[in-house]
Amino acid sequence: MATEFSNETDAGRYAMRIDGELVGVLDYSVLGESISLTRAFTVPAHRGKGYAADLVAYAVDDIEGSSDRRIVPMCWYVAEWFDAHPERAGLLQRRAG
Repeated sequence: MATEFSNETDAGRYAMRIDGELVGVLDYSVLGESISLTRAFTVPAHRGKGYAADLVAYAVDDIEGSSDRRIVPMCWYVAEWFDAHPERAGLLQRRAG
């Protein structure tokens, strides 16, 4: 099983594919020095397998490694992911702008 993550900048989303099939997306919007993670979505047939958490982790690592932007968790799932990973809280900005 081959898992591939990508940042689809033209679409404003991170994507996760398994064996070429899209299983989830994480939408975002860049707002100045911050990036709002606005919606996590997993294809219904693939829910409950931890893919959304893997995708958020990939996106957070990518944002941290490629920019100085702070993350605004606009999506409830992303907010809960940060609650479960308090060691990553230094990347947060609670308000966009």
